[in-house]
Amino acid sequence: QVQLVESGGGLVQAGGSLRLSCAVSGFTFNTYAIQWHRQAPGKERELVAGISSNGNGNNLYADSVKGRFTISRDNSKNTAFLQMSSLKPEDTAVYYCKAIMGRSAYWGQGTQVTVSA
Repeated sequence: QVQLVESGGGLVQAGGSLRLSCAVSGFTFNTYAIQWHRQAPGKERELVAGISSNGNGNNLYADSVKGRFTISRDNSKNTAFLQMSSLKPEDTAVYYCKAIMGRSAYWGQGTQVTVSA
């Protein structure tokens, strides 16, 4: 059974930090690239960051989060992370992790991040 379980979301003041985790089971984690996406109320889901299956390539970041967010993964623990710093109210959204390999893709259920001004 495939599972991606995000955790680490919550309420934080602007300027604060959060670390999201995405724990994976049910498939071979180290063969899948991982992306973090987010969806704010009334907006489309957007790609925030991406990392290759072995974590050794150039990571991908949306312009809006470059220099503030860092994506990483620990293949020994089947877990991906999104370290978020200098958070802004506009970062408020549900954050989802996505595992991708070719045409195969799995999504987590999301975790809410709320940044207060």
